[in-house]
Amino acid sequence: MENQRVLVTGGGGFIGANLANKLAENNEVIALDDGYLGTPENVSEDVEYVEQSVLADDLPTDVDVVFHLAALSSYAMHEDNPTHGARVNVEGFVNTVEQARDDGCDTIVYASTSSIYGSRTEPSPEDMDVTVNTGYEASKMARETYAEYFQNHYDLSLAGMRFFSVYQGYGGAEEHKGEYANVIAQFADDLAGGDAPKLYGDGEQTRDFTHVDDIVHGLVLAAEHELNGVYNLGTGEAYDFNTVVEMLNDELGTDIEPEYVENPIPEDVYVHDTCADFSRMHDATGWEPEISFEEGIELVCAPYT
Repeated sequence: MENQRVLVTGGGGFIGANLANKLAENNEVIALDDGYLGTPENVSEDVEYVEQSVLADDLPTDVDVVFHLAALSSYAMHEDNPTHGARVNVEGFVNTVEQARDDGCDTIVYASTSSIYGSRTEPSPEDMDVTVNTGYEASKMARETYAEYFQNHYDLSLAGMRFFSVYQGYGGAEEHKGEYANVIAQFADDLAGGDAPKLYGDGEQTRDFTHVDDIVHGLVLAAEHELNGVYNLGTGEAYDFNTVVEMLNDELGTDIEPEYVENPIPEDVYVHDTCADFSRMHDATGWEPEISFEEGIELVCAPYT
């Protein structure tokens, strides 16, 4: 993507800042963030930073492409105040798309979630039956439903990207997420500091860990191809938390056993296993993950070694 005017909502956050900084190399980029988890410190000086909520009525949507990543992006965040979560995640999405449409922008790429697949050790395709067990998942499904409405009624291009477990480590924008950062980042920081990482249950739960650079590449391709519908962004491989700790110990030169603690998230809503089938995205754009998990572990640990 080159010479485009682009808006990234949630642009001061983890994924948003990585996307904004990458796009700013060849485009005019506005990063909009309300400061909940985002910070202007995450974006480069080439990015125009606007501190504003996606619920505002004067968004800078006079752009060629909108990447809508702003959200309360986890079960815990949403459950703190479900009504506010619905406002930000659903009303904020509708508000942003409506203003973009009014300003003549017809290409929107937005964040959905893989959590709706529930616990699966086999790769999850986009057309499988999905389940909503939490307010967070309901809000992301509402986005997908509203996106279908905007596509059918207004002929807009809207691509919903179902992220799997996105990580980078504390050497980048993810550090600002703190307790909401991916477990890889948290485990690595614990081990590097001589502390035992805390694993829920027996540590055998698995995640499809996808490096943020691959996510950014997928988001850009979705816009360039003006995709419609929903697409998985994940690697198709899954690793359990015990293995993650072992690999981090090996890379960091540490030998610290994890501490196993009771899972604070109710079992009936906790997603135990995730794994992506990314073939639809590959068929549409040629996208595939380029950073192996071994390389990703090295990148996460690099700031400590």
